[in-house]
Amino acid sequence: MTAASSAGRPPAARIGGIDDVTGLLAGQDYLADRGLSTALYLSLILPQPLLLEGEAGVGKTEAAKALADGLGVELVRLQCYEGIDANQALYEWDYPRQLLHLRRAGEADSGGGGAADELFAERFLVERPLLKAIRRGDACVLLIDEIDRADDEFEAFLLEILSDFQISIPEIGAVAAPRPPAVIITSNRTRELHDALKRRCLYHWIDFPGLEREIEIVAARAPEVPERLARSAGRAVSNLRSRLELVKQPGVAETISWARALHRLGEERVTPDNFDSGLGAVVKDRDDLAAVRTRLDEILDGA
Repeated sequence: MTAASSAGRPPAARIGGIDDVTGLLAGQDYLADRGLSTALYLSLILPQPLLLEGEAGVGKTEAAKALADGLGVELVRLQCYEGIDANQALYEWDYPRQLLHLRRAGEADSGGGGAADELFAERFLVERPLLKAIRRGDACVLLIDEIDRADDEFEAFLLEILSDFQISIPEIGAVAAPRPPAVIITSNRTRELHDALKRRCLYHWIDFPGLEREIEIVAARAPEVPERLARSAGRAVSNLRSRLELVKQPGVAETISWARALHRLGEERVTPDNFDSGLGAVVKDRDDLAAVRTRLDEILDGA
């Protein structure tokens, strides 16, 4: 396909298959397995939102970032948190600018003119992530991050938006997506999501990678780290996950951070002498630190 023939095509339509998705992500230094690539491909071509679940740090958010970068479209991120509501996710009016507009209009024309009628003009509308994604359509990837942190009411509201990608702004009118954006929803499973939302989405669980894949990921994301150190750190983190009941399991992001820290400190591998060096990059709970230090031999087995 020539550049001219593909220029007007939606970004997702330029992907020919699952291997294209894997290559697209690899081009952004994100190494996806076949299962994740398949889930992303189906999400793009159906199109249908994709719900990614897994422990913190396994690469759920990074998958959305890599997809957007690989497609050459904007990433629109809605970070969920306790208490988030529709206004914070959709749109708001810029009240300070509206008041300033009224004041200036009153100074210029004692009668006020049409100032009041202009209060809800487009220029006073503040886009929040959902409205932004609806307007951009398939020229963006919409990332709804950590949906499990939001409450049930917001989840129900979100389900309605994802059904038709259209909202009504009373002062302006209906706004609909020209074409649905790619949607990735992530959850760390701090609470169970409702079946209605799950039925709307495709689903994929991202697990911690095996040792060899984790070493490959460290090499891709931190190419300055020697292979020996990457393997040593990867083995130690793998032992941490499998042999200790930690409050917070270290993710791949922590493995990369620890390997980088050790490399900057001039270390070649993880040893009993340097184990504490940069340990705060991988273990981030006080009780976990105490547990790790009492079982050093197990953690360094093979590292």
